[in-house]
Formats: sequence, C-alpha cells, structure tokens
Amino acid sequence: MDMSQLIRFGIVASMMLLVFALGVRSTEHLVGYLLHRPALLVRSLLAMNVVLPLITVVLVLSFKLHTPVRIALVALAISPVPPFLPAKQLKLSSSAGYVYGLFVAAAVLAVVLVPLTMALISALMANGKPYVSARRVMIIVSMSVLLPLVAGMLVRRVLPSAAGRISSVANLTGSVLLAIAFLPVLVTQWPAMRALIGDGTLLAIVVFTLLGLLVGHLLGGPDAEHRTVLALATASRHPAVALSVASVSFPDEKLVPAAVLLALIVGLIATAPYSAWRKSVHAAQVVSDAESTPAAGRR
Repeated sequence: MDMSQLIRFGIVASMMLLVFALGVRSTEHLVGYLLHRPALLVRSLLAMNVVLPLITVVLVLSFKLHTPVRIALVALAISPVPPFLPAKQLKLSSSAGYVYGLFVAAAVLAVVLVPLTMALISALMANGKPYVSARRVMIIVSMSVLLPLVAGMLVRRVLPSAAGRISSVANLTGSVLLAIAFLPVLVTQWPAMRALIGDGTLLAIVVFTLLGLLVGHLLGGPDAEHRTVLALATASRHPAVALSVASVSFPDEKLVPAAVLLALIVGLIATAPYSAWRKSVHAAQVVSDAESTPAAGRR
C-alpha cells in the first residue's frame, strides 16, 4: 500500500468512525424521526435536492469560473450530508431526532436522488455528459454512512452501559485520524487550489454556501432548531459523493478534487458566522427554558 492509498484509507476510516460514534449515541426512534413528519421531510428534500441544485446551476452559469470549480459546485449541490456534519449540528440544536433523521434520510434517498438530479442537470445544461450510477452512490453512502451507523446502534443495544465511553473513544479517534490524513492531502493539493483561485472563484463558493444556508433556514419551518439543522445540511455536502459524481461525468478534469477541497474549506469558513449566531440563539433558548421550568412547577 503506497502513501496515497494509505491517506485515502485513513480518510475513509475516520469518516466511518465518526458515523459509528453517532450510531452508538443513536436509537431507532431518532433515526425514524422524519417518518412521522412528512411535511418536514418534503421541505428538507426540496431545500437540499431541488432548490439549491437549481440555484447552483444559475450560479455557475452567471460567474466566469474555471471549469473544475463549476463541476465541483454542481457535484456538491446534489450530494447528501457529510459524515462529519451531525456532530456539529448536535452542538447547535436540541433536535437530535431531526439531525439523525435527516442524516439517514439524505443518505438512503441519495441512491435515487443523486443520479436523477445529475441527469436532470446534465439535460438542463445540455452538456451530454454521462452521470453517476445509483450503484456507485449506494456503495459510497453504505460504506461511509449506513453500515457504521447500524454497527454503532447494534453496539449500543448490546453494550448500553459502555455506549457513552465507546462513542467518545470512536469520535476522538476518528477526529484525530481525519486531521492526520487530511493534512497531506491539503499540502499536495495546495498548488492546484491556488491555480483555481481568481476569476470570482472564492466569491462564487461563498455565495453558494450562503445561499445554501438561506434556503435551508427558510425551508426549515417555524421551529428554530429545525432551521439551524437544515441550513447547515443544505450548505454542507458529502465530498466523497461529489468527487464520485465529478470523476464519472468529467474524467478528464484533473483539477476537480482540488476544486472540491477548496469549496469544502471555504464553505466551512463561510458557515462559521451562521454557526456562531445559531449557537448563541440555542444557548439563549436553553437558558430561557431552564428559567421557565421552575416557574411552571410553582404554578
């Protein structure tokens, strides 16, 4: 196994560990949260799989961008939620059911929605390119989301008393491994990323991210917790699925991985102010609920 294969294995293993840690903390009730809320499920799918992809098509046609950047943004727009996002969402929201439910629903439905959306976008942009198959998407989401999540849930059922400790160890190990594996990728891709900067690339990525936040926030409904979760889910997408879509549809575009990585980094920075705002809103709500509970008890 050479260094590139080792790095790739480290990234995949770290993502699986992060999802496994979530699974250990999850239950069947949390995972099935959206099954009992069809209106919220429909709004979530509209935000992530219809509205943002359409906006992204308009965006890439409006900016004079490098071709790899155009491909990366469209591929990201149709990809499901990334494995590392739910942990962040759980810190900003009390709606754990929605976090888990949306994570699983987006992964399962990606098998159908990603190829379908890619086909529609290809037809809309009249590029005649092939699009990724459902089988390829199913392999990615199964390995990076579904299998480790189910494995974690099984561990919780078999070893409930040790679930908290196991989840913490898996989450810490996955986070450290991801950082170690991600660093050499960033170093090797940096020259290519620098070559893509310019001609409005950074602005387009920021606009893409902010529009994702806006779409998710507006379609999240009246519940503030739901708005936070959906906004981050709409603006943050699975890089492995995006790379798969891009590599199948545009195999000759060698700078696409650098474009996806650049979009991922800039997107994380662009979402930081929103995350800070929603964290303060969530903290204020927790304090308000804590203060109102004794008052309600006295009544």
